[in-house]
Amino acid sequence: MRGQKLQREHMCPAGKVGIVRTVLGGLVILGIAVGAGAALAEPGRGAGDVVTSLQGTAPLTMEGDPASQMIDAIDQFLDRETARTVARRNQVWKEQFKSGQWPEEWITSRRARLAKILGVRDPRVASPRLSILALAGRDPVLASGPTYDIYAVRWNVFSDVTGEGLLLVPRSNGSRAAVIAIPDADVSPEALAGLSPDVAPESQFARRLVESGCTVLVPQLIPREIAKRRNVSLTHREYLYRPAYELGRHIIGYEVQKILAAVDCFAAQGDTATKPTVGVIGWGEGGMLALYASALDDRIRVAAVSGFYGPREATWSEPVDRNVFSLLKDFGCAEISLLMYPRPLIVEAARGPEITVPKGLGGAPGSLSTPQLEAVQSEVARADNSLKLAHLSSHLTLVTSGDGRGPYGSEACLKTFLHMLDPNSDVSAVAQGPQWRRENPWQSDRVQRQIEELDRHIQTFLEQSSDVRRQFWSRLDTSSLARFTETVEWYREYFYEEVIGRIDIPLGDPHPRSRRVYDEPKWTGYEVVLDVFDGVFAYGILLVPKDIRPGERRPVVVCQHGLEGRPQDTIQGDHRAYHNFAARLAEQGFIVFAPQNPYIFGDRFRTLQRKANPLGKTLFSIIVPQHQQIVNWLSTLDFVDPARIAFYGLSYGGKTAMRVPPLVPQYCLSICSADFNDWVWKNASTRSQYSYVFTGEYEIFEFDLGETFNYAEMATLIAPRPFMVERGHFDGVAPDERVAYEYAKVRFLYEALLGLTDKTEIEWFVGPHTIHGVGTFQFLHRYLGF
Repeated sequence: MRGQKLQREHMCPAGKVGIVRTVLGGLVILGIAVGAGAALAEPGRGAGDVVTSLQGTAPLTMEGDPASQMIDAIDQFLDRETARTVARRNQVWKEQFKSGQWPEEWITSRRARLAKILGVRDPRVASPRLSILALAGRDPVLASGPTYDIYAVRWNVFSDVTGEGLLLVPRSNGSRAAVIAIPDADVSPEALAGLSPDVAPESQFARRLVESGCTVLVPQLIPREIAKRRNVSLTHREYLYRPAYELGRHIIGYEVQKILAAVDCFAAQGDTATKPTVGVIGWGEGGMLALYASALDDRIRVAAVSGFYGPREATWSEPVDRNVFSLLKDFGCAEISLLMYPRPLIVEAARGPEITVPKGLGGAPGSLSTPQLEAVQSEVARADNSLKLAHLSSHLTLVTSGDGRGPYGSEACLKTFLHMLDPNSDVSAVAQGPQWRRENPWQSDRVQRQIEELDRHIQTFLEQSSDVRRQFWSRLDTSSLARFTETVEWYREYFYEEVIGRIDIPLGDPHPRSRRVYDEPKWTGYEVVLDVFDGVFAYGILLVPKDIRPGERRPVVVCQHGLEGRPQDTIQGDHRAYHNFAARLAEQGFIVFAPQNPYIFGDRFRTLQRKANPLGKTLFSIIVPQHQQIVNWLSTLDFVDPARIAFYGLSYGGKTAMRVPPLVPQYCLSICSADFNDWVWKNASTRSQYSYVFTGEYEIFEFDLGETFNYAEMATLIAPRPFMVERGHFDGVAPDERVAYEYAKVRFLYEALLGLTDKTEIEWFVGPHTIHGVGTFQFLHRYLGF
């Protein structure tokens, strides 16, 4: 819908009331236009006044589609915020180094932070073992080269997860170097070892290193192959990324753990005198993993990164499995490489993986391209400049393959890597490639085995996550309402900072603008636009009852639409989900505001989430201040009671009902319709037909909710304010038992722990994903005192 112009026909003669015809694509929205000279009364104005906008607001002259313009404004804001975030990060790191000393404590804290956002959290097995796979009575050697043998191997990572790959072992006892050679996700261990033609001989760096006397382990990564997963087609990596991300884990973190478990295996070999020196080298996804693993573990003495190193500001455009929450807020490649200091790091500017995950399959689109040479050089220089501030020499070596797009694993890169790993070693001349000695029975289903292991591990943690959340919430004191109110604030702050992502820009002057678009027998409707900050604005429709008496202040219900919705959907047309609930409330005498939330236009709004996540932000980082500005402005209207502003949202609007009222205290109550359920389960389960893992909402996953906030915990942030759930038995969001399971925890908090009788309720009705508008309307009348 991008670029389609919203046409507004205000051809209304003076003194007449006519129809506004809004055309968007094939959609026709009817409202009311008031011609010049029309005399229609409104609060605070006489019946003879000429009015087309709400008193105290400027005329709204915006043309086109406000929703589309809102998405564009937020997109442009996030681009500016990315630049500001990177500048702030660079300044913070600069301050740490400008003292002229190595900031050891800072570096240690940054390693812990990197491990957290990568999801490197689970303890690995205490006694790792690298096992050669062989059939009984058969020679375990799979293939051989002139000076080495190749084996299929497996090693323990967690109790239920292993790594698999190939081990290349030189027959001589020359070098003590052990290398973990990490291919790109779409390159097999066999190709990197020279056993398949998929990689050019000059880039088979695993084979080149074993020919030079190193013991080499080549792990199998999860590839980007696209497979049908129920309703969508996802890469294998995105399939595992989705549930892991929700639980504070990551496909990247799991593969880093596999590499570190391999380091554990090498470290367990021999005594101090014979223990191997460990290095890692990788290309593409393997280069990324080599960088992260070496930054986290100082047992890795040397690292080489090819086809990855460079600025990370475009992470949002890459395959979604590279999405790391708050990465740019804390790190670029330069900062991560500083975590490795003083151990040597070789950066090879070479051709990187060039792939595209297409749109329209249900997964997140994305692409990879070769980092520009100038960008790689600039990122290396940033790291070097930090070291210069501390009067330290560089530990980075930049090697350029050709013009920066040459073959990876170049001779110069391997020579530098080997010399730093073992000064007595050198790269041997290219020899004849290895030859198969027997079939590898473990190769054909190796990838599937690795996927299934991680899937089971993630699902096991999902089952345990409620216990983890319970421990996280152990500091909440419910011994009295006063103690609850005091101790819950730490969790509210954590929710805003670490889950939603606070934008540290103060709200600006709203400069309210409005125009009349409805004139119904009982109420008048105005389109309203409010500035929020830095080009971002809020838009919605205000419905004002006509029977408000002078000096009277009435309650407001903010009525929130769902996915791909518009404010008009809640007002007219009897939409199957909304049934004009905003207009019905206005007819009952409530003031109503129906905001436009920015989850509209498919990939356009999902791109906003992609851009926000690396900044430690989400789409709700924008929605929360939009709603704060809305309630601030509503509170200034002389016919509004600021103490009685309620929130009522359906579907994605129900999602909003769980995230915005906890952070906007002026909402005196919240109603979640057609959304409340065991949210962590819905997002992370790969067993349930209800799971978002199998839908096209690739933006829906929120980092680390599994360990911190399910819907019961979000409702805790709403308490002690009234809270209600509206639930249709045939709503496809989740089965009744999952809704009841999660709501039972809310009711226990309100009634059993805090003694708040009648402050929370759930209405079950026979119906689908829709506004029922019976118990909820009664709830509004009761708690808004109207």
